[in-house]
Amino acid sequence: MSQIRLVADSSCDLLSLDGVDFVSVPLTLRTETEEFRDDARLDVDAMVATLRATKGRSYSACPNVADWEKAFGESGDVLAFTITSSLSGSYSAACVAKQGCEERDPSRRIRVVDTLSAGPETMLLLEKAASAQRGGASFDEVCRVVEELQRHTHLLFSLESMHNLAQNGRISKLAATAAGVLGIRAVGQASAEGTLEMLGKCRGERKTQEFLLQEMERLGYKGGSVRIGHCGNAAFSLELYTELRRRFPNADVRRYPLRGLCSYYAERGGIMMGFET
Repeated sequence: MSQIRLVADSSCDLLSLDGVDFVSVPLTLRTETEEFRDDARLDVDAMVATLRATKGRSYSACPNVADWEKAFGESGDVLAFTITSSLSGSYSAACVAKQGCEERDPSRRIRVVDTLSAGPETMLLLEKAASAQRGGASFDEVCRVVEELQRHTHLLFSLESMHNLAQNGRISKLAATAAGVLGIRAVGQASAEGTLEMLGKCRGERKTQEFLLQEMERLGYKGGSVRIGHCGNAAFSLELYTELRRRFPNADVRRYPLRGLCSYYAERGGIMMGFET
């Protein structure tokens, strides 16, 4: 197996990957008085509860150049993944770190992938990269596999609140009023440019589920891999999982609790779905 280090900022929702060298680079969530580092020690539920009770401003901070350089290590090939550059400076910081590492050691090959997404879609890309590496693929081959898969993955989300997104300028405050009013959920997607694109509003879980599944099929879903991340909404994620398996019995569908960064923006009740078409 070729020796490639896989690196991703913590928007990927992964702390480890079996059988490969993997490093997660934490983003940070901050209030005026507290800081939450999105690493293995973070109690996500406690963070979400604290932020819900916080009256003042909160915000996210991306890894800096030194954080990325440390994750890249002193030698060897690296394939790195970042949250969409449309919403964070993580990609820019990683590119500066790449340049510095390659200048110090010109033999190194470091590729930084702007996922144009986050969470479960990024997870699918990392899983594919790890699978290719375990299968003996070369660095160039792993990069090509990821590039090809990225053309066929998508991210949908359903949010009960968009307060944190609006507070951090990720969406307009006017758009944020769509969610959280009388049980209305905002449904959207990561656009081809990596921005958040709102698709509609749904009242109640049943209508939200049907809307999400219709959007998946509209985008070309026919039974590929699906990852469902949730923030304090295991019940709804199970309903989605169950219905997907009913419609597509052979699909590889998995669900999991979102980590810190994605929980911060999805907020309690939020769902993020990454899938392969």
